[in-house]
Amino acid sequence: MIKKTYSKTGKHCRVTFKINPGMEAQSAAICGDFNNWDQCSKLMRKTTTGAFFITCSLPAGQSYRFRYLIDAHQWQNDDMADDYVMNDHGSSDCIVTI
Repeated sequence: MIKKTYSKTGKHCRVTFKINPGMEAQSAAICGDFNNWDQCSKLMRKTTTGAFFITCSLPAGQSYRFRYLIDAHQWQNDDMADDYVMNDHGSSDCIVTI
């Protein structure tokens, strides 16, 4: 799930990325263009229900590629992404457009 909240000026957007509960994961991270695909810089918080979430402030007027990294080894896409594009690894990346 992706929730977007734009600033009053419209120059930035607070984007909340959420993975719904239902998997037995211990950790999750979001990796993408906005953090140079760093697997450690955007660790998601786990809720008591088992969901994971993170809120990032991103500049508006751009599209960003991203994916979720579950338990440091399993890549997962967001079913609610704005679009999807193929990557160099033979799978697809999610797109969020701000």
